[in-house]
Amino acid sequence: MALFLSENDVKQLLTVEMALEGVKSAHHDLSMGLAQDTPRVRSRLPQTVLHMLQGALPAQGVLGYKAYTSNRSGNRFLVHLFDAASGRLRAVIEADYLGMMRTGAASGLAARLLARPDASVAGVFGAGWQAEGHVRAICAALPLQLVKVHARKADKLHAFCERMTAQTGVNVVPVASPEALVRGSDLLGTVTTAAQPLFAAEWLESGVHINAAGSNSLIRQELDEATIRRCDLIAVDAVPTALAEAGDLLPLLEKGRLHARQLIELGDILVGRQTGRAAPEQITLFESQGMAIQDLAIALRVLNAAEQQGLGQVLPY
Repeated sequence: MALFLSENDVKQLLTVEMALEGVKSAHHDLSMGLAQDTPRVRSRLPQTVLHMLQGALPAQGVLGYKAYTSNRSGNRFLVHLFDAASGRLRAVIEADYLGMMRTGAASGLAARLLARPDASVAGVFGAGWQAEGHVRAICAALPLQLVKVHARKADKLHAFCERMTAQTGVNVVPVASPEALVRGSDLLGTVTTAAQPLFAAEWLESGVHINAAGSNSLIRQELDEATIRRCDLIAVDAVPTALAEAGDLLPLLEKGRLHARQLIELGDILVGRQTGRAAPEQITLFESQGMAIQDLAIALRVLNAAEQQGLGQVLPY
């Protein structure tokens, strides 16, 4: 029996803790050789782009893919989840909210692994849909006391901060400038569609951790070369994905100023194969591109919860 889960179903079921646990399990399985992930591919038309991510989590009993279209009218996301043993379709899940929570959870996991344990002040660039998941995840991952947010639209920014304060219980406040956001922050997040770097490297505090989540193509860049060169450690969700999509890193890789062997996969830090932060003063960076196995792991947990609570519609095939 295959289920269809709508956006409303997913919103009822999916928690930040569930998303964090799902993403953690996906990275663990990948680093232990228990998962397969295929980097995103795209089919482009003048008006619409189809994006596809696929992967397998055999240790968790599933494989599948996320497909989504982007168009001026909006984006549409669907996860197809299959049973790994039988190939049987288990679920089709609308995945806009799921994807937002997944992206945030990846940054939350990276913050747990790489930020200083005493980090209390975060700064986040962006007040859009994806920034919501980011703020919720970092507040769940670390004992933050203050989150500063900067965005271009002041009215949207203030409403975002009020909503995030209510949802997280952490004081989330607007700031007027990029410099005010960066200075004094123990943790930084960039969750934008920027084509130009968002801040100057000299503003960074010693010991800061950066989660860069918005630059997933050559036309997007949130961090400048000076910032990346200040980082003592650069983590990625998967090296093949970073080499294909990390707009912040690709110019340095092309120039030979950064090498693929310098990139560390987040899962390898999680399982202890690679060292994470080695000293409080180090500056660390996580470049997040997104992986199918992250979506699949969260989708599986959402499906299990839906089956327990009797939510969803039975599909006629």
